[in-house]
Amino acid sequence: MQAMPQSPTPETPRDAATVVLLRDTPAGLETLLLRRHTQMANMGGVHVFPGGKLDAADRDGCTALDQPAQALHEALNEPGLDAATAAGLHVAALREALEECGLLLAEPLQAHAPVDAPHARALLHVGQPLAQVLAALQLRLATRQMCAWSRWITPLAPAMATRRFDTRFFVARAPDGQAARHDDQETTDSVWITPRGALERYRDGLIDLAPPQIMSLAQLARHASVRSVMEQAQRQRPSTILPEAFEQDGARVICYPGDAMHSVREVAMPGPTRLYQRERRFLPEGGFEALFA
Repeated sequence: MQAMPQSPTPETPRDAATVVLLRDTPAGLETLLLRRHTQMANMGGVHVFPGGKLDAADRDGCTALDQPAQALHEALNEPGLDAATAAGLHVAALREALEECGLLLAEPLQAHAPVDAPHARALLHVGQPLAQVLAALQLRLATRQMCAWSRWITPLAPAMATRRFDTRFFVARAPDGQAARHDDQETTDSVWITPRGALERYRDGLIDLAPPQIMSLAQLARHASVRSVMEQAQRQRPSTILPEAFEQDGARVICYPGDAMHSVREVAMPGPTRLYQRERRFLPEGGFEALFA
């Protein structure tokens, strides 16, 4: 076994945020996946959760929140992070969800007033800042409806991406009465699907997924309802996962905290501690079912 080659000066990961939107259906727990445009430089054609990088306006320009920045900072459990950035990451996740799939986790300032997500999205798409959109529609972001879930940092030698990101994953129940739809710009398809169903499509070569999505879906597949996911997120502190790569028998292997080859000994999440890359597919050594063991 040998470590994968790395750049002598690795790129500093850029702060980013993702929101895993969930709903209960007769078929079971479902989550929303968006297919990134094939021409995108970073993970083109891959199915992902809504999300993107932290913008300066997320950090400094949006104060229409239902919680103070300090409470959002405590939720992330990152002592080295300032409160403004912690709040900005929550804002970024919700802004990206509105931009990419049209779902808005917000509440009206006036009782019983509507939350007009399509109007808010249209205003964003013509260039209005989120803070201005919220003010115009008399809304504030409903951060209490989301919970920090995990933190994924792109490996020093990325497997699929061209840039490195430090991404905070949040989980949230999809807002009632709103319809999700991809934006036909950054994303070209959208699907509500059970976590296991998404992984089965990936196994069968029908969709592409990146390792953070694979492992997150495998975790979600252990839950029968949105309530179960949210309760676990409220009980636990978000795990930090910086995958490490090595080569074995000519194949790339990505390992996670708790693996014998990883520098962090404490297990960060349930399931396998390593994935084997064969061409563009990532699967555990024990095969597909090992994802749920």
